[in-house]
Amino acid sequence: MTLDYTSHPAELVTGGKVNGDVTVQKLREAIPAHCWERSYLRSFWYLFRDFVVSFAMIYAAYTYIPRIEQDLPRYVAWAAYGYVQGLQWTGIWVIGHECGHSSFSPNNLVNDFTGWVLHSLLLTPYFSWQSTHRRHHIYANNLAKDHNYVPPQRAQYAKALGVDIERIEELTEDSPIATFTRIMIQQLLGWPWYLFNNITASRGSLNKSQKNYPLGNSHLNPYSSLFRPEEARLIFYSDLGMGLTATGLYFAAQYFGASTVALLYLQPYLWVNHWIVAITYLHHTHVNVPKYEAEAWTFLRGALATIDREMGFAGKHMMHNIVEYHVIHHLFSRIPHYHTEEATKAIMPLLGKNYHEDKKRGFFPSLWESFTQCQFMEPDYPGKQPADRTLWYKAGPSPPIEIGMMTKGWDR
Repeated sequence: MTLDYTSHPAELVTGGKVNGDVTVQKLREAIPAHCWERSYLRSFWYLFRDFVVSFAMIYAAYTYIPRIEQDLPRYVAWAAYGYVQGLQWTGIWVIGHECGHSSFSPNNLVNDFTGWVLHSLLLTPYFSWQSTHRRHHIYANNLAKDHNYVPPQRAQYAKALGVDIERIEELTEDSPIATFTRIMIQQLLGWPWYLFNNITASRGSLNKSQKNYPLGNSHLNPYSSLFRPEEARLIFYSDLGMGLTATGLYFAAQYFGASTVALLYLQPYLWVNHWIVAITYLHHTHVNVPKYEAEAWTFLRGALATIDREMGFAGKHMMHNIVEYHVIHHLFSRIPHYHTEEATKAIMPLLGKNYHEDKKRGFFPSLWESFTQCQFMEPDYPGKQPADRTLWYKAGPSPPIEIGMMTKGWDR
């Protein structure tokens, strides 16, 4: 597929239908016209507000927390700063994400420059991520071509665990401490390791054959298997942006001290890593949300195999509805965040049971459930042809950690 950020995915792949005759076009027509409007004023207002709040927290933390004489209250204050600032920076990252989808403004130059600055500040390779994320949106939940959280099927899962395929049900679940440790590893290292090695992606998501050398499948390598030759300069710009931020942090550490920079920047940065992974994982991993083999997949089926979650005040006012209204984002990624709630309510009657949400439980309990109950996929009718079946998550112990793309042999 050629590089195309303009067309709707349903114009590039099979659009499909749900609920009998509901198409992408019918869903589009159900959404009020003003929901498609991208406002410079509103978008930059949200960005300005986020930066004011963020700089206010930095100033307050740098000025007042060191004055707390007792160790424990001072440690608690620093930890609270890191957590809240992490939420705030995740919102800024989300605005950069909107720039990558051209939903920030009507001007692509404004979108790309703004997105490049915001993501570079948060050590995210903007153009590299934009390219692979675009393909994730085109092929969402297609087990052969998706870029995010592609789980194994039964045979692949058994192979990864080193057990006979017929004995999977005899396996005991992981102990709580083992599950907690795996969650911590995923939440702490999952995002940078995905950028370095493209873990959790399918082999069919690549533009070239898979490479077996360091950074061969990396978002940081302009010539990696992820990108087309014409994208190399954009990947270089992404690396340049991250390099400028890293340089700025180095000089800041020389001036303010490494520990101060770690507390003010590294702490919330790690929370941003956590939220990016957790949000993406929970949007695409739920016992009631399916995935599809290539023969059965259509754009609509894949886009609707996502689920809206709930994060209360932080989700609505700090993360710009990315948690609460993700289904509409997969259907029409150019709708700006301040219209996603209205657009979602407009299409829900058409989608019926094909719309998924889980908003009555806490975010962290949901993370635990998905991590324990969603380990591999199994078709509802194993004897049928791939075009006639749907795959659902099944529970089991965690397979070995994926340290490189497809190192567990999950590809078919």
